[in-house]
Amino acid sequence: MRPPVAHDPRTGALRARPRLHAPAPGWSIDADVVVVGSGVAGLTAALRCEAAGLTTVVVTKARLDDGSTRWAQGGIAAALGEGDTPEQHLDDTLVAGAGLCDEEAVRILVTEGPDAVRRLIATGAQFDESTDGGLELTREGGHHRRRIAHAGGDATGAEISRALVEAVRASGRGEREAPSAKGGGGRRVGMRTIENALVLDLLTDAEGRTAGITLHVMGEGQHDGVGAVHAPAVVLATGGMGQVFSATTNPAVSTGDGVALALRAGAEVSDLEFVQFHPTVLFLGPDAEGQQPLVSEAVRGEGAHLVDADGVRFMLGQHELAELAPRDIVAKGIMRRMRETGTEHMYLDARHFGAEMWERRFPTILAACRAHGIDPVTQPVPVAPAAHYASGGVRTDSSGRTTVPGLYACGEVACTGVHGANRLASNSLLEGLVYAERIAADIASTGLHARVPQPLPTAERPAHPLLPPEARFAIQRIMTRGAGVLRSEASLAEAADRLHRLHADARDALDENGKTAEPGVDTWEATNLLCVARVLVAAARQREETRGCHWREDRPERDDTAWRRHIVVRLNPDRSLAVRTTDTTDFPPTLPQAQEQ
Repeated sequence: MRPPVAHDPRTGALRARPRLHAPAPGWSIDADVVVVGSGVAGLTAALRCEAAGLTTVVVTKARLDDGSTRWAQGGIAAALGEGDTPEQHLDDTLVAGAGLCDEEAVRILVTEGPDAVRRLIATGAQFDESTDGGLELTREGGHHRRRIAHAGGDATGAEISRALVEAVRASGRGEREAPSAKGGGGRRVGMRTIENALVLDLLTDAEGRTAGITLHVMGEGQHDGVGAVHAPAVVLATGGMGQVFSATTNPAVSTGDGVALALRAGAEVSDLEFVQFHPTVLFLGPDAEGQQPLVSEAVRGEGAHLVDADGVRFMLGQHELAELAPRDIVAKGIMRRMRETGTEHMYLDARHFGAEMWERRFPTILAACRAHGIDPVTQPVPVAPAAHYASGGVRTDSSGRTTVPGLYACGEVACTGVHGANRLASNSLLEGLVYAERIAADIASTGLHARVPQPLPTAERPAHPLLPPEARFAIQRIMTRGAGVLRSEASLAEAADRLHRLHADARDALDENGKTAEPGVDTWEATNLLCVARVLVAAARQREETRGCHWREDRPERDDTAWRRHIVVRLNPDRSLAVRTTDTTDFPPTLPQAQEQ
């Protein structure tokens, strides 16, 4: 039996790829496309693929509506207002991206964005309207115009998720099962969803092309245990990796699974050092861990002020937009004032809104604050930065293709080049929409789905060692201390050393004694977190400057001559990291032309 192989994206050579230590799949189903993730990017891609006549399977880690999208408060940015233009939206995005945006990727986003939002509305999403019946648009940090559409005041993500989930479930009700000679499930015509399923690894064929995924269903699906979906196209829409830090706005499921899978499959990851720390997260104490309540940028967009304990508006004079500066500038302003005053948080003062505005415009935030003993109507809200969004991810081209043939990525897991060194507020939902649609169009037009996948057995791949569940908390503390909002060569070196020891101990135990932690959701998640943490720290050490949301205390200046370029990382077959820097701000093509079909 031939060992599994994958193409090295730069040399074209065939090389064995590691996989997570897991049982062999005990069941399988077939599809044209498998979409991993159920946020705005994943569900949009799935709906468009299904509409193109492709047999589509959606795999999601929890319930369909439990991804990061539902937590998005602020809204979705697009040039939909009178006097606004895609060119103005482009300019604001490029400024926020601090010199590292791919301008063509941004142009695609802002020109295709308005129609993508209209199609989302046609799907069933209901946005808040003004008194004249048009969309009620607001401003957020970095935007010079009101172009943020929102729903339910501050529940935009929940409304988008509701509309897309309903559309997917309606599509799934029309499916039927076609006969299969393989057994174990057969091919479904239409849409199928598999909930409570953790994706494990990419399946590939003898040529290194995508042939599906392995996954583990966590007890509530139609199948239990490890199985496989065989498909010639896989779309990663797994969201972020905020759980790599102790405090984050991301839900518990955001453990970097998609980025880790892509790395093990041989795909390139770029710009992972640019983790956006949202400046205004409800401060719950210095020892708070896990998901923290977000206080949306839209609160500042409506006129809330950032103040210190003495009521001083410290952002005045630091940027022309003051509290509405891009997020990296506001986060740095807050951190500086905290250091100057020796305090652990600042305050967001919106008492002048009054009870009626709080209840109408920000009901979700009001309820979250009151649940933690803070009443924004009568009190300033204590806030501090927390990990929020990964601007980098799996490197893709303008059609969402990665460096592995047949593997696509969109949404937060992807690096399209749109965000550069710092995401502009409310561009993430739009990116998920626009690039998901482009992926579906590419899969449908290239005929990729016509190829019958022939996955090679997973059992002969070299296993990736698993970490014990408690390693998750060790990784989070290492990353928060060494690679958080403020970084330095010393802090990053210490983080790299401690992460390497975790990796080396697990690797040596497996290589020398055949021992590893027991396969399971907790150990797979901890292992994925270590994988993405190692890459993030390696990239952050490499970038010896301060740019966007990457803040090096020891390198406080932006250096366009040396560092206006991207850092690209791959995982070698021996599990070591290969780190390189691009020659220019442009990404090289993801796939040689000969491999595109």
